[in-house]
Amino acid sequence: IVASSVLYITGLGMLALSSMFSSPSEQCKLTADGRQACPRSSLQTAFFYVSLYLVAIAQSGHKPCVQAFGADQFDATDPAESLARGSFFNWWYFGICGSATVTIALMSYVQDNVSWGIGFGVPCVVMVLALAVFLLGTKTYRFYDNSGDGKGAGVFSRVVEAFRASRKRSPEGGEHGHGDGVENAAIVEEVRGLARLFPIWATCLLYGVVFAQPPTLFTKQAATMDRRVGSSGFQIPPAALQCFMGISMITCVALYDRVLVPVARRVSGAPLGITMLQRIGTGMVLAVAALVVAALVEMRRLSTAVDAGLVDLPDAVVPMSLWWIMPQYVLLGAADVFTMVGMQEFFYDQMPGALKSLGLALYLSVLGVGSFISSFLISAIDGATRRGGGTSWIADNLNRGHLDYFYVLIAALTALELLAFLYFSGSYVYKRKAVSVH
Repeated sequence: IVASSVLYITGLGMLALSSMFSSPSEQCKLTADGRQACPRSSLQTAFFYVSLYLVAIAQSGHKPCVQAFGADQFDATDPAESLARGSFFNWWYFGICGSATVTIALMSYVQDNVSWGIGFGVPCVVMVLALAVFLLGTKTYRFYDNSGDGKGAGVFSRVVEAFRASRKRSPEGGEHGHGDGVENAAIVEEVRGLARLFPIWATCLLYGVVFAQPPTLFTKQAATMDRRVGSSGFQIPPAALQCFMGISMITCVALYDRVLVPVARRVSGAPLGITMLQRIGTGMVLAVAALVVAALVEMRRLSTAVDAGLVDLPDAVVPMSLWWIMPQYVLLGAADVFTMVGMQEFFYDQMPGALKSLGLALYLSVLGVGSFISSFLISAIDGATRRGGGTSWIADNLNRGHLDYFYVLIAALTALELLAFLYFSGSYVYKRKAVSVH
Protein backbone atom coordinates (compact mmCIF):
# COMPACT_ATOMS: atom_id res chain seq x y z
CA ILE A 1 0.00 0.00 0.00
CA VAL A 2 2.79 2.40 0.91
CA ALA A 3 4.83 1.60 -2.21
CA SER A 4 1.83 2.04 -4.55
CA SER A 5 0.86 5.27 -2.76
CA VAL A 6 4.33 6.70 -3.39
CA LEU A 7 4.08 5.66 -7.06
CA TYR A 8 0.58 7.19 -7.21
CA ILE A 9 1.89 10.52 -5.85
CA THR A 10 4.79 10.44 -8.31
CA GLY A 11 2.47 9.82 -11.27
CA LEU A 12 0.03 12.59 -10.28
CA GLY A 13 2.93 14.99 -9.69
CA MET A 14 4.33 14.20 -13.14
CA LEU A 15 0.87 14.76 -14.67
CA ALA A 16 0.73 18.19 -13.05
CA LEU A 17 4.20 18.98 -14.44
CA SER A 18 3.32 17.70 -17.92
CA SER A 19 0.40 20.12 -18.12
CA MET A 20 2.69 23.05 -17.29
CA PHE A 21 5.09 22.52 -20.18
CA SER A 22 4.86 25.43 -22.58
CA SER A 23 5.46 25.55 -26.30
CA PRO A 24 6.90 28.50 -28.28
CA SER A 25 4.15 31.07 -28.72
CA GLU A 26 4.71 31.29 -32.49
CA GLN A 27 3.56 27.65 -32.79
CA CYS A 28 0.26 28.28 -31.02
CA LYS A 29 -3.02 28.79 -32.85
CA LEU A 30 -6.42 30.08 -31.80
CA THR A 31 -9.29 27.57 -31.83
CA ALA A 32 -12.87 28.29 -32.90
CA ASP A 33 -13.88 29.04 -29.29
CA GLY A 34 -11.03 31.53 -28.83
CA ARG A 35 -8.66 29.29 -26.87
CA GLN A 36 -4.99 28.89 -27.62
CA ALA A 37 -3.89 25.45 -28.84
CA CYS A 38 -0.16 24.75 -28.72
CA PRO A 39 1.46 21.63 -30.22
CA ARG A 40 3.54 19.45 -27.90
CA SER A 41 6.91 17.94 -28.65
CA SER A 42 7.33 14.16 -28.76
CA LEU A 43 9.27 14.34 -25.46
CA GLN A 44 6.43 16.22 -23.74
CA THR A 45 3.90 13.73 -25.10
CA ALA A 46 6.01 10.78 -23.91
CA PHE A 47 6.34 12.36 -20.44
CA PHE A 48 2.55 12.74 -20.30
CA TYR A 49 1.88 9.11 -21.24
CA VAL A 50 4.50 7.79 -18.81
CA SER A 51 2.73 9.79 -16.09
CA LEU A 52 -0.63 8.26 -17.00
CA TYR A 53 0.75 4.73 -16.95
CA LEU A 54 2.45 5.32 -13.59
CA VAL A 55 -0.95 6.29 -12.16
CA ALA A 56 -2.52 3.19 -13.72
CA ILE A 57 0.19 0.90 -12.31
CA ALA A 58 -0.14 2.55 -8.90
CA GLN A 59 -3.91 2.02 -8.94
CA SER A 60 -3.45 -1.67 -9.73
CA GLY A 61 -1.51 -2.08 -6.49
CA HIS A 62 -3.29 0.47 -4.34
CA LYS A 63 -6.99 -0.26 -4.90
CA PRO A 64 -7.15 -4.01 -4.25
CA CYS A 65 -4.66 -3.98 -1.38
CA VAL A 66 -6.21 -1.08 0.54
CA GLN A 67 -9.70 -2.53 0.25
CA ALA A 68 -8.59 -6.06 1.18
CA PHE A 69 -6.64 -4.70 4.14
CA GLY A 70 -9.72 -2.74 5.27
CA ALA A 71 -11.93 -5.84 5.04
CA ASP A 72 -9.27 -7.81 6.95
CA GLN A 73 -9.88 -5.59 9.99
CA PHE A 74 -13.10 -7.57 10.58
CA ASP A 75 -12.77 -10.97 12.23
CA ALA A 76 -14.66 -13.48 10.07
CA THR A 77 -14.84 -15.93 13.00
CA ASP A 78 -16.87 -13.41 15.01
CA PRO A 79 -20.57 -13.41 13.88
CA ALA A 80 -21.09 -9.70 14.58
CA GLU A 81 -17.89 -8.63 12.81
CA SER A 82 -18.54 -11.00 9.92
CA LEU A 83 -21.92 -9.32 9.39
CA ALA A 84 -20.36 -5.88 9.72
CA ARG A 85 -17.86 -6.76 7.00
CA GLY A 86 -20.79 -7.00 4.54
CA SER A 87 -21.67 -3.39 5.37
CA PHE A 88 -18.00 -2.41 5.05
CA PHE A 89 -18.09 -2.97 1.29
CA ASN A 90 -21.23 -0.83 1.00
CA TRP A 91 -19.81 2.06 2.99
CA TRP A 92 -16.40 1.73 1.34
CA TYR A 93 -18.11 2.32 -2.00
CA PHE A 94 -20.14 5.14 -0.43
CA GLY A 95 -16.88 6.89 0.48
CA ILE A 96 -15.37 6.28 -2.95
CA CYS A 97 -18.47 7.62 -4.72
CA GLY A 98 -18.79 10.62 -2.42
CA SER A 99 -15.19 11.71 -2.91
CA ALA A 100 -15.34 11.02 -6.65
CA THR A 101 -18.51 13.09 -7.02
CA VAL A 102 -16.97 16.08 -5.24
CA THR A 103 -13.74 15.69 -7.22
CA ILE A 104 -15.49 15.49 -10.59
CA ALA A 105 -17.63 18.54 -9.80
CA LEU A 106 -14.70 20.68 -8.63
CA MET A 107 -11.80 19.43 -10.73
CA SER A 108 -13.70 19.40 -14.04
CA TYR A 109 -14.47 23.09 -13.47
CA VAL A 110 -10.88 23.86 -12.41
CA GLN A 111 -9.40 22.00 -15.38
CA ASP A 112 -11.75 23.68 -17.86
CA ASN A 113 -11.63 27.21 -16.44
CA VAL A 114 -8.52 27.63 -14.26
CA SER A 115 -5.57 25.30 -14.90
CA TRP A 116 -4.85 21.67 -15.71
CA GLY A 117 -1.76 21.94 -13.50
CA ILE A 118 -3.90 22.76 -10.46
CA GLY A 119 -6.44 20.15 -11.57
CA PHE A 120 -3.79 17.42 -11.33
CA GLY A 121 -1.86 19.02 -8.47
CA VAL A 122 -4.75 18.99 -5.97
CA PRO A 123 -5.27 15.17 -6.20
CA CYS A 124 -1.50 14.78 -5.77
CA VAL A 125 -1.57 16.77 -2.52
CA VAL A 126 -4.65 14.82 -1.34
CA MET A 127 -2.80 11.53 -1.94
CA VAL A 128 0.12 12.79 0.19
CA LEU A 129 -2.32 13.56 3.01
CA ALA A 130 -4.02 10.17 2.57
CA LEU A 131 -0.69 8.34 2.88
CA ALA A 132 0.12 10.32 6.04
CA VAL A 133 -3.25 9.42 7.60
CA PHE A 134 -2.78 5.76 6.66
CA LEU A 135 0.65 5.64 8.29
CA LEU A 136 -0.67 7.32 11.46
CA GLY A 137 -3.02 4.37 12.00
CA THR A 138 -0.28 1.71 11.77
CA LYS A 139 -0.36 0.78 15.46
CA THR A 140 -4.13 0.23 15.43
CA TYR A 141 -4.35 -2.21 12.51
CA ARG A 142 -5.02 -5.93 12.84
CA PHE A 143 -2.57 -8.28 11.14
CA TYR A 144 -3.59 -11.90 10.58
CA ASP A 145 -1.60 -14.93 9.54
CA ASN A 146 -1.55 -14.26 5.79
CA SER A 147 -1.56 -17.80 4.54
CA GLY A 148 -3.93 -20.70 4.66
CA ASP A 149 -1.23 -23.28 5.49
CA GLY A 150 1.24 -21.25 7.55
CA LYS A 151 3.89 -21.33 4.83
CA GLY A 152 3.09 -18.01 3.18
CA ALA A 153 2.94 -19.67 -0.23
CA GLY A 154 2.13 -17.35 -3.12
CA VAL A 155 -0.56 -18.02 -5.66
CA PHE A 156 1.79 -19.43 -8.29
CA SER A 157 3.60 -21.75 -5.88
CA ARG A 158 0.22 -23.00 -4.63
CA VAL A 159 -0.85 -23.82 -8.18
CA VAL A 160 2.39 -25.76 -8.66
CA GLU A 161 1.77 -27.57 -5.36
CA ALA A 162 -1.73 -28.48 -6.49
CA PHE A 163 -0.41 -29.84 -9.79
CA ARG A 164 2.17 -31.94 -7.94
CA ALA A 165 -0.50 -33.12 -5.53
CA SER A 166 -2.68 -34.34 -8.38
CA ARG A 167 0.33 -36.17 -9.87
CA LYS A 168 1.02 -37.88 -6.54
CA ARG A 169 -2.40 -39.51 -6.47
CA SER A 170 -2.36 -43.25 -6.96
CA PRO A 171 -4.48 -44.95 -9.68
CA GLU A 172 -6.89 -46.03 -6.94
CA GLY A 173 -7.40 -42.40 -6.02
CA GLY A 174 -5.40 -42.60 -2.79
CA GLU A 175 -2.60 -40.33 -1.61
CA HIS A 176 1.02 -41.00 -0.68
CA GLY A 177 0.93 -40.53 3.07
CA HIS A 178 -2.01 -39.48 5.18
CA GLY A 179 -0.54 -36.13 6.29
CA ASP A 180 0.55 -35.19 2.80
CA GLY A 181 -2.78 -36.42 1.46
CA VAL A 182 -4.81 -34.07 3.65
CA GLU A 183 -2.60 -31.10 2.82
CA ASN A 184 -2.51 -31.85 -0.89
CA ALA A 185 -6.27 -32.37 -1.02
CA ALA A 186 -6.75 -28.96 0.61
CA ILE A 187 -4.47 -27.31 -1.95
CA VAL A 188 -6.21 -29.04 -4.85
CA GLU A 189 -9.60 -27.94 -3.54
CA GLU A 190 -8.27 -24.38 -3.16
CA VAL A 191 -7.17 -24.21 -6.79
CA ARG A 192 -10.43 -25.79 -7.93
CA GLY A 193 -12.20 -23.02 -6.06
CA LEU A 194 -10.19 -20.48 -8.05
CA ALA A 195 -11.18 -22.23 -11.29
CA ARG A 196 -14.88 -22.05 -10.33
CA LEU A 197 -14.58 -18.26 -10.14
CA PHE A 198 -13.51 -17.96 -13.78
CA PRO A 199 -17.00 -18.36 -15.39
CA ILE A 200 -18.40 -15.73 -13.01
CA TRP A 201 -15.51 -13.39 -13.85
CA ALA A 202 -15.94 -13.97 -17.60
CA THR A 203 -19.69 -13.30 -17.52
CA CYS A 204 -19.10 -9.98 -15.74
CA LEU A 205 -16.77 -8.60 -18.44
CA LEU A 206 -19.46 -6.86 -20.48
CA TYR A 207 -20.45 -4.95 -17.38
CA GLY A 208 -16.96 -3.46 -17.65
CA VAL A 209 -17.96 -2.27 -21.14
CA VAL A 210 -21.05 -0.57 -19.69
CA PHE A 211 -18.94 0.98 -16.93
CA ALA A 212 -16.66 2.54 -19.58
CA GLN A 213 -19.48 4.56 -21.20
CA PRO A 214 -20.19 7.41 -18.68
CA PRO A 215 -16.73 9.05 -18.87
CA THR A 216 -16.57 8.55 -22.65
CA LEU A 217 -19.66 8.39 -24.87
CA PHE A 218 -22.13 9.62 -22.23
CA THR A 219 -19.91 12.69 -21.78
CA LYS A 220 -19.61 13.20 -25.56
CA GLN A 221 -23.38 12.92 -25.86
CA ALA A 222 -23.91 15.44 -23.04
CA ALA A 223 -21.45 17.92 -24.60
CA THR A 224 -23.88 18.53 -27.50
CA MET A 225 -26.83 19.40 -25.23
CA ASP A 226 -27.97 22.59 -23.54
CA ARG A 227 -26.15 22.50 -20.19
CA ARG A 228 -27.17 25.92 -18.89
CA VAL A 229 -28.57 26.02 -15.36
CA GLY A 230 -30.42 28.84 -13.63
CA SER A 231 -31.05 32.43 -14.66
CA SER A 232 -27.32 33.24 -14.64
CA GLY A 233 -26.78 30.89 -17.56
CA PHE A 234 -24.04 28.92 -15.78
CA GLN A 235 -22.96 26.06 -18.02
CA ILE A 236 -22.14 22.70 -16.42
CA PRO A 237 -19.00 21.04 -17.87
CA PRO A 238 -19.92 17.79 -19.69
CA ALA A 239 -17.66 15.67 -17.45
CA ALA A 240 -19.35 17.10 -14.35
CA LEU A 241 -22.61 15.40 -15.35
CA GLN A 242 -21.10 12.21 -13.93
CA CYS A 243 -21.97 13.76 -10.57
CA PHE A 244 -25.54 12.57 -11.20
CA MET A 245 -24.18 9.05 -11.24
CA GLY A 246 -22.21 9.66 -8.04
CA ILE A 247 -25.24 11.12 -6.25
CA SER A 248 -27.29 8.11 -7.36
CA MET A 249 -24.63 5.74 -5.99
CA ILE A 250 -24.43 7.53 -2.63
CA THR A 251 -28.22 7.49 -2.25
CA CYS A 252 -28.58 3.86 -3.33
CA VAL A 253 -25.77 2.62 -1.04
CA ALA A 254 -27.53 4.17 1.97
CA LEU A 255 -30.93 2.80 0.91
CA TYR A 256 -29.48 -0.64 0.19
CA ASP A 257 -27.66 -0.98 3.51
CA ARG A 258 -30.28 0.62 5.76
CA VAL A 259 -33.56 -0.34 4.05
CA LEU A 260 -33.24 -3.13 1.48
CA VAL A 261 -30.89 -5.43 3.45
CA PRO A 262 -32.96 -5.43 6.71
CA VAL A 263 -36.20 -6.04 4.75
CA ALA A 264 -34.65 -8.78 2.59
CA ARG A 265 -33.07 -10.34 5.70
CA ARG A 266 -36.48 -10.68 7.34
CA VAL A 267 -38.01 -12.16 4.17
CA SER A 268 -35.22 -14.55 3.14
CA GLY A 269 -33.56 -15.23 6.48
CA ALA A 270 -30.14 -14.79 4.82
CA PRO A 271 -27.61 -12.71 6.82
CA LEU A 272 -26.89 -10.42 3.85
CA GLY A 273 -30.51 -10.24 2.69
CA ILE A 274 -29.73 -11.39 -0.84
CA THR A 275 -26.76 -13.44 -2.00
CA MET A 276 -23.72 -11.81 -3.57
CA LEU A 277 -24.48 -13.32 -6.99
CA GLN A 278 -28.12 -12.17 -6.81
CA ARG A 279 -26.83 -8.69 -6.10
CA ILE A 280 -24.51 -8.77 -9.12
CA GLY A 281 -27.30 -10.03 -11.39
CA THR A 282 -29.71 -7.30 -10.22
CA GLY A 283 -27.13 -4.67 -11.18
CA MET A 284 -26.78 -6.19 -14.65
CA VAL A 285 -30.55 -5.89 -15.16
CA LEU A 286 -30.38 -2.21 -14.17
CA ALA A 287 -27.42 -1.71 -16.54
CA VAL A 288 -29.47 -3.05 -19.48
CA ALA A 289 -32.29 -0.66 -18.51
CA ALA A 290 -29.82 2.27 -18.38
CA LEU A 291 -28.52 1.50 -21.89
CA VAL A 292 -32.06 1.23 -23.29
CA VAL A 293 -32.90 4.63 -21.76
CA ALA A 294 -29.63 6.08 -23.16
CA ALA A 295 -30.61 4.83 -26.64
CA LEU A 296 -34.08 6.37 -26.38
CA VAL A 297 -32.62 9.72 -25.22
CA GLU A 298 -30.14 9.67 -28.12
CA MET A 299 -32.98 9.00 -30.60
CA ARG A 300 -34.76 12.04 -29.19
CA ARG A 301 -31.55 14.12 -29.38
CA LEU A 302 -30.98 13.17 -33.04
CA SER A 303 -34.60 14.02 -33.89
CA THR A 304 -34.25 17.40 -32.17
CA ALA A 305 -31.01 18.11 -34.07
CA VAL A 306 -32.76 17.35 -37.39
CA ASP A 307 -35.76 19.56 -36.51
CA ALA A 308 -33.42 22.42 -35.54
CA GLY A 309 -31.36 22.09 -38.73
CA LEU A 310 -28.15 21.29 -36.81
CA VAL A 311 -27.21 18.00 -38.50
CA ASP A 312 -24.15 19.52 -40.19
CA LEU A 313 -23.20 21.79 -37.27
CA PRO A 314 -21.33 19.52 -34.81
CA ASP A 315 -20.31 22.38 -32.52
CA ALA A 316 -23.82 23.81 -32.23
CA VAL A 317 -25.83 23.23 -29.04
CA VAL A 318 -28.83 20.97 -29.59
CA PRO A 319 -31.90 22.65 -27.99
CA MET A 320 -32.47 19.83 -25.54
CA SER A 321 -32.02 20.18 -21.79
CA LEU A 322 -29.31 18.25 -19.94
CA TRP A 323 -32.04 16.85 -17.65
CA TRP A 324 -32.98 14.43 -20.43
CA ILE A 325 -29.68 12.61 -19.96
CA MET A 326 -29.93 12.40 -16.17
CA PRO A 327 -31.99 9.13 -15.97
CA GLN A 328 -29.29 7.04 -17.66
CA TYR A 329 -26.69 8.30 -15.16
CA VAL A 330 -29.04 7.61 -12.22
CA LEU A 331 -29.89 4.09 -13.41
CA LEU A 332 -26.26 3.23 -14.04
CA GLY A 333 -25.34 4.59 -10.60
CA ALA A 334 -27.90 2.25 -9.04
CA ALA A 335 -26.56 -0.63 -11.15
CA ASP A 336 -23.04 0.04 -9.84
CA VAL A 337 -24.20 -0.21 -6.23
CA PHE A 338 -25.47 -3.71 -6.93
CA THR A 339 -22.91 -5.09 -9.40
CA MET A 340 -19.69 -3.31 -8.44
CA VAL A 341 -20.08 -3.74 -4.68
CA GLY A 342 -21.39 -7.27 -5.24
CA MET A 343 -18.28 -8.17 -7.26
CA GLN A 344 -16.00 -6.65 -4.62
CA GLU A 345 -17.55 -8.69 -1.84
CA PHE A 346 -17.89 -11.86 -3.93
CA PHE A 347 -14.30 -12.03 -5.18
CA TYR A 348 -12.94 -11.10 -1.75
CA ASP A 349 -15.10 -13.60 0.12
CA GLN A 350 -14.65 -16.54 -2.26
CA MET A 351 -10.86 -16.36 -2.60
CA PRO A 352 -8.57 -18.48 -0.38
CA GLY A 353 -7.35 -16.75 2.77
CA ALA A 354 -3.91 -15.85 1.40
CA LEU A 355 -5.26 -14.39 -1.84
CA LYS A 356 -7.86 -11.83 -0.75
CA SER A 357 -6.13 -8.89 -2.44
CA LEU A 358 -5.82 -10.98 -5.62
CA GLY A 359 -9.60 -11.47 -5.48
CA LEU A 360 -10.14 -7.70 -5.49
CA ALA A 361 -7.59 -7.38 -8.29
CA LEU A 362 -9.73 -9.88 -10.19
CA TYR A 363 -12.75 -7.61 -9.69
CA LEU A 364 -10.76 -4.60 -10.92
CA SER A 365 -9.59 -6.55 -13.96
CA VAL A 366 -13.24 -6.76 -15.05
CA LEU A 367 -13.15 -2.97 -15.50
CA GLY A 368 -9.77 -3.03 -17.26
CA VAL A 369 -10.66 -5.83 -19.68
CA GLY A 370 -14.11 -4.30 -20.18
CA SER A 371 -12.48 -1.02 -21.19
CA PHE A 372 -10.36 -2.83 -23.77
CA ILE A 373 -13.45 -4.63 -25.11
CA SER A 374 -15.25 -1.27 -25.34
CA SER A 375 -12.35 0.21 -27.32
CA PHE A 376 -12.32 -2.83 -29.61
CA LEU A 377 -16.08 -2.60 -30.22
CA ILE A 378 -15.87 1.11 -31.00
CA SER A 379 -12.97 0.59 -33.44
CA ALA A 380 -14.65 -2.41 -35.11
CA ILE A 381 -18.03 -0.69 -35.45
CA ASP A 382 -16.43 2.53 -36.66
CA GLY A 383 -14.52 0.64 -39.37
CA ALA A 384 -17.51 -1.47 -40.40
CA THR A 385 -19.98 1.43 -40.65
CA ARG A 386 -17.55 3.64 -42.58
CA ARG A 387 -17.15 1.09 -45.38
CA GLY A 388 -18.46 2.15 -48.76
CA GLY A 389 -18.46 5.81 -47.76
CA GLY A 390 -20.99 5.34 -44.98
CA THR A 391 -21.24 7.41 -41.79
CA SER A 392 -19.85 5.91 -38.62
CA TRP A 393 -22.25 5.22 -35.78
CA ILE A 394 -19.73 7.00 -33.55
CA ALA A 395 -18.81 9.87 -35.88
CA ASP A 396 -17.04 12.98 -34.60
CA ASN A 397 -20.24 14.77 -35.56
CA LEU A 398 -22.71 12.93 -33.33
CA ASN A 399 -25.62 14.56 -35.17
CA ARG A 400 -24.65 12.46 -38.20
CA GLY A 401 -23.86 9.31 -36.22
CA HIS A 402 -26.02 6.71 -34.56
CA LEU A 403 -24.92 6.42 -30.96
CA ASP A 404 -28.37 4.99 -30.25
CA TYR A 405 -27.54 1.90 -32.33
CA PHE A 406 -24.34 1.42 -30.35
CA TYR A 407 -26.20 1.62 -27.04
CA VAL A 408 -28.78 -0.92 -28.26
CA LEU A 409 -25.96 -3.26 -29.33
CA ILE A 410 -24.28 -3.08 -25.90
CA ALA A 411 -27.67 -3.57 -24.20
CA ALA A 412 -28.28 -6.70 -26.27
CA LEU A 413 -24.79 -8.08 -25.54
CA THR A 414 -25.21 -7.34 -21.83
CA ALA A 415 -28.59 -9.12 -21.83
CA LEU A 416 -26.96 -12.20 -23.41
CA GLU A 417 -24.18 -11.99 -20.83
CA LEU A 418 -26.83 -11.86 -18.09
CA LEU A 419 -28.30 -15.14 -19.35
CA ALA A 420 -24.85 -16.76 -19.23
CA PHE A 421 -24.29 -15.29 -15.75
CA LEU A 422 -27.60 -16.75 -14.52
CA TYR A 423 -26.61 -20.17 -15.90
CA PHE A 424 -23.23 -20.29 -14.14
CA SER A 425 -24.36 -18.58 -10.92
CA GLY A 426 -27.25 -21.03 -10.61
CA SER A 427 -24.83 -23.93 -10.18
CA TYR A 428 -22.19 -22.05 -8.16
CA VAL A 429 -21.49 -23.45 -4.69
CA TYR A 430 -20.26 -20.85 -2.20
CA LYS A 431 -17.06 -21.53 -0.31
CA ARG A 432 -17.49 -22.64 3.27
CA LYS A 433 -16.61 -20.05 5.85
CA ALA A 434 -13.06 -20.52 7.08
CA VAL A 435 -12.24 -20.66 10.76
CA SER A 436 -9.59 -17.96 10.38
CA VAL A 437 -8.98 -15.08 8.02
CA HIS A 438 -5.95 -13.63 6.31
